[in-house]
Amino acid sequence: MIAKIEQLLTEIENLSAGNAEELEALRIKYLSKKGAINELMTDFRNVPAEQKKEVGMRLNELKNKAQERINSLKENFANQETGNNELDLTRTAYPIGLGTRHPLSIVKNEIVDIFSRLGFSLAEGPEIEDDWHVFSSMNFAEDHPARDMQDTFFIEAHPDIILRTHTSSVQSRVMETSQPPIRIICPGRVYRNEAISYRAHCFFHQVEALYIDKQVSFTDLKQVLLLFAKEMFGNDTKIRLRPSYFPFTEPSAEMDISCNICGGKGCAFCKHTGWVEILGCGMVDPNVLEANGIDSKVYSGYALGMGIERITNLKYQVKDLRMFSENDIRFLKEFEAAN
Repeated sequence: MIAKIEQLLTEIENLSAGNAEELEALRIKYLSKKGAINELMTDFRNVPAEQKKEVGMRLNELKNKAQERINSLKENFANQETGNNELDLTRTAYPIGLGTRHPLSIVKNEIVDIFSRLGFSLAEGPEIEDDWHVFSSMNFAEDHPARDMQDTFFIEAHPDIILRTHTSSVQSRVMETSQPPIRIICPGRVYRNEAISYRAHCFFHQVEALYIDKQVSFTDLKQVLLLFAKEMFGNDTKIRLRPSYFPFTEPSAEMDISCNICGGKGCAFCKHTGWVEILGCGMVDPNVLEANGIDSKVYSGYALGMGIERITNLKYQVKDLRMFSENDIRFLKEFEAAN
C-alpha cells in the first residue's frame, strides 16, 4: 500500500495540463469517486492494524497534495486568461455601454445655461417645505384653492409641512436672506396631488427665474423671454403674451411661442392656432417683496416659471408624461445623440 502511495505522489508532483479539458481529466483520474486515490481509501480496510496509522497519514498527505496540485494548475490557467491579474487600460469597455443623461436633465441644463449667460445664478432649496415659503410669502390667500388637499401633499403629523408645489419657495428663501440686486434661476422637482395620466403626474419639474433690482420693468422681462425663446427653439421663434393671473405677480401673463412644428402655420400639435403655451410670468407683486423683507418702493422685479416636461415635449414631441419616470431603456436611448 505504501509503495502505491509513493508512486502516486511522484505522479502528482509531476502533473501538467495544456488546457482546462486536460486538467479536468486529471482531476477525475486521481480525485473522483472512481479515481486512484479513492480506490486506495477503499483498500485501506485491508491494511493490518499495526500499519493503519502510518498508511492513514500517508493517504491523507496524498489526497491533500493531489488537491493542491490541481488547484495550482487551475490558478495558472486563470492568470493566463486575465493577463496575470493586471488591468489592461487599453481594453475596450464593450459590451458595457456608457449611460446618457435623462431627457429632462438635458433640457434643464440647456435652460440653466441660457439664463446663466444672461447673468442668472443657480439657486436651490428643500423639496419638503413649510406653508410660509410655499404659500404665505408668495401672496396666496388663506382660502386659495392651491392650499386644498386636492393640490398639495401635506405631512400628516405636521399640517404646516408640505411637499412644495412650485419652486417659488426657493425665491422666497433667497429674498429673505439677500438684498437686491437678485438674479437667480431655480430648477427643481415639485409635487401636486393629481391623478397620473399621459398629461399629468403627481411629481414633475420646474424652472423659475427671479430678477429684482431698481427700475426693473415689464420691458426687461419681455426682452429676456424673447431671447430665451429664440435660444431654446430657434431664431425664427416668435412670442405672444396673454394677460393672466398669479398670486405672486401683478401684472401677470402667459407666454406662447410660435409652433416649432409647423412654424406658426397651424397643425394638430398646436391645435391649428399656430401658438403653443410654454410658461407663466409677470412683475413681482409688491406684497411678495414686502413679505420677504424687500422695500417695494425702492425695488421692483419680474419672475417667470416653466415646466421642464412641457419644454421637453415641445423639443422632442413626447406624447406621454409617464415615459419620463418609467426608466424604459428603449425610450432613454432615443436621446443619446442629444447628450
